[in-house]
Amino acid sequence: MAHTHTHDHHHHGHAHPHGHSHGPSAHPAQAAPWSILRMPVPVRLAAALAVAAGLWGVVWLAMR
Repeated sequence: MAHTHTHDHHHHGHAHPHGHSHGPSAHPAQAAPWSILRMPVPVRLAAALAVAAGLWGVVWLAMR
């Protein structure tokens, strides 16, 4: 005896406005006082090494 199923899956999207709009009340972009992209490459590498050393220091302290 064959047994058949009918599945009525009622799918509907939830399109709700989330209040994120760029209207006249949006503030203009502000100039950043510094940017890592404007730093020279050697300075960027030194900063990356300093951050990496600091993170390894945290790992070293956590493993003690």
